[in-house]
Amino acid sequence: MNSSMINAMVSMNGLQQKLDLLADNLANVYTVGYKRKEATFEDLLTNLRNQPDAFSQPGRKTPMDFTQGWGSRMTMVQPNLSQGPMQLTDKEADMAIEGNALFEVEVDDAGNRAYTRNGAFQLTIGANDDTILATEDGYPVVANVRDPLTGNVVEGNIAVPQGYKLLVNPDGTVLGVSSHRTIELGSIKLLQASRPAALTAVSDNLFVVAGGIDAGDVVQQIVPDSENNIVLRQGYLEQSNVQLTDEMTELINVQRAYQLAARALSSSDTMMSLTNGLRA
Repeated sequence: MNSSMINAMVSMNGLQQKLDLLADNLANVYTVGYKRKEATFEDLLTNLRNQPDAFSQPGRKTPMDFTQGWGSRMTMVQPNLSQGPMQLTDKEADMAIEGNALFEVEVDDAGNRAYTRNGAFQLTIGANDDTILATEDGYPVVANVRDPLTGNVVEGNIAVPQGYKLLVNPDGTVLGVSSHRTIELGSIKLLQASRPAALTAVSDNLFVVAGGIDAGDVVQQIVPDSENNIVLRQGYLEQSNVQLTDEMTELINVQRAYQLAARALSSSDTMMSLTNGLRA
């Protein structure tokens, strides 16, 4: 198999992965809190070759050396955490983050955590028959609450007593409001990703930290304030940050690159067939 055929095959494989990524972005253009995926490519090994001395003819002005590439491959997929547009819903359990931060949710009883920008929450019955704040898929939202026994602030869930309504302030503090009193329920835990490339998209519009990496090196807790420009909006939902026109333009470019690589592969196959058919 000659080098041009290998080059075309490797490039087609990377471009197919890019097409799959673009298809995923387009499929989620209306998904609440979805963050578009971006791919990074790199060249494979490039060799410096020298043509035989027979090519050095009188009048030749081009150099004898030339580079031989072996295609490109996709090396990394990371989420683009840029802000998506806000949509007013006026639902008390809906929340949207304005700024660079993520919600944290519990995905199983073992205490494993995941992160999301989808604030389409609901009030549901938790493990202790409490009414807690959770995602649409039932994952409890992690919050900082006060332990009733020790008075210390610990991680837990927002539990809303019966007869109380949920009120979330811009700084993330959560209150329970009834006709006679207002009580403090805790504060929504927000985290900021210092290494978005280490976040892996999984099902249910969630992110997890890639295996083998300490979560503390990727996400750190942050408190909304005027300095970091992070605000929590109750009654709003952040829409997908996928721009349909940009994705379609990129899709056309990748399709054309794939077609060119396929033609190069076909041409290499034709040349090999002609060479094998030559007789001395």
